[in-house]
Order: sequence, then structure tokens, then C-alpha cells
Amino acid sequence: MKKQKRTLTIRQRDNLWGFAFIFPCILIFAVFTIYPFFYSAYLSLQEKAGVSMTDFAFAGFKQFSKAFASKEMWNSFRVTAVYTFPTVTLHLTIGLGLAILVNKSIHFRPLVRAMYFVPVILSTVVVSMVWRFMLSPNVGLFNRLIARFGLSPDIAWLKSPKLAMAAIIIVGVWKWIGYFMVLYLAALQDIPVTLYEAAEIDGASGLQKFFRITVPLLSNTTQFLLIISIINTFQVFDQVYMLTAGGPIKKTDVIVYYIYRQAFKNYDMPYASAVSWLLFAVIFVLTAIQMRISKNKEIY
Repeated sequence: MKKQKRTLTIRQRDNLWGFAFIFPCILIFAVFTIYPFFYSAYLSLQEKAGVSMTDFAFAGFKQFSKAFASKEMWNSFRVTAVYTFPTVTLHLTIGLGLAILVNKSIHFRPLVRAMYFVPVILSTVVVSMVWRFMLSPNVGLFNRLIARFGLSPDIAWLKSPKLAMAAIIIVGVWKWIGYFMVLYLAALQDIPVTLYEAAEIDGASGLQKFFRITVPLLSNTTQFLLIISIINTFQVFDQVYMLTAGGPIKKTDVIVYYIYRQAFKNYDMPYASAVSWLLFAVIFVLTAIQMRISKNKEIY
């Protein structure tokens, strides 16, 4: 007897086509994310055994012990925290303020929204190069602007141990503030207008409406943006690399730049991998704590 030829159902064909379309993305994700993730775990348990970058020998947790004993690594974590917490605060507060502003009926509202979002779609390298010129002493546009307020235009922001981190924070906030504004704006437009109208009838002031209606109803969005901002700022690298290279005197030597220096300048891949896993642990713990705290809050 002849075997009947099996035909695929419409659903099976759709599944095959769907898999064919997502396979390139899965492959890219596996090559550039999953493989490096596990390979870095392998490297963190090795040590250099020769001149070549590929000569390794098993060392257990030696690299982690070396990292915990390193004053430079702890300084990099401290510098990262100095960058992270002001930047996260400014992201949320300025982003919310701009969202409230562009949510109102103002002239050229679509243009204003686009203007604030443009830096988000620009490359961080390009943004850093522009700001490097703007922060130049005397000739920089930023210095010439503050000179109008009676301040000296001869300020070397990127070479000053006291001001270099402030410059990095300014660039980080300016680059990503549009992202926070857009998400807050979308959340604001989901708040029913009737709530504000009812509060106004009850005689609530603008501040009372803001703290009793707007802030509580934006809590879920704020929680999401807080987690995203902490993760992103702890991984800051581009503007540090382009603007200060970790200087002056390591005042902007954030942890990711420290990892980069150990891996690609000192060619110590096992140690850099171990520090990367410590960074992963710190971000994981901070995120878990924040999510744990948010669980105790009322969800709107």
C-alpha cells in the first residue's frame, strides 16, 4: 500500500513561518547575549596562564577574592553610585515635569514633544562629542551661556576633579530625559479627566490634585522607570569613555569603564569577568529590593 503523503495544517504552516521569521533574532540573541553570558561565568573562574589572551587555567574564586580586595574596584562602585542616584532623581523629576508641561494645550505642542525626544534617538557617541565641544573652556557654548550670568567662561569641566562628574550627569540627563517624558506623558493621558474635575469641585488646589491624584496614579509608571533608570545608569560607559576616560584622577571611573580597562587595556579577561558578575549581582539586588518595596504599596 502506498503511504499517504502528510500535509501540514494551516496552523502548522503558520507556526513554521513564524519560527522562520524569529529564528534570525533568536540566533543573534544567542550569539551576542546568551553565549557571552555563560562564557563570562566560565572566564571568571579562570586565571591567565601565559602571554596569550586565550591561555587560561582554572583558579576557582580567586578572581572574586582579588576583586573584593581591590580598592580601585570599590572606588569605581562608589563613583557609579555618585553618578546613579542624582541622575535617576533628575530623570524622574524632570521627566515628569516636562510631561506635565507638554500635556497642556501649548503652541506647537507636537514640535515641542519631538524636540525633547530627539536626543534619545541620537547616538550617545555623537551626543558626547557635541557636549565635549560645548563644555570646552572659553569657546564652548555651555560656558559662554553661563558667562551671561556673571560666571567665568574659563571652566574646564572635563578636567576638573570637582566638576567632571557633574558634566557626565548633565550629559546623561539631557540624553535620556525625553524617554522618561514620553512614558510619563502616555501615563498622564490615561488618567481620567473626571477625577480632576471632581477634585476641583471639592475645592482641591493644584498641589493637592498633583499629590493626591497624579502621583498615585503614576506610581506603576514611576516604578518601571525607576528600575530602568537604575539599571541603565549603573551600566553607563559611552559618555565616560568619550568625555573623560575615567579621569581626572579616577573621579569618573565608573564600574563599567573599570571593567573595560581591565579587559581591553590590562588584558585580564578573567578578572574583568568576575567584576562583571559582581556588577550583575549589585543590579539584581537593587532591583529586587525596589520591587519588594513596591509590592507593599497600593496598586492603581
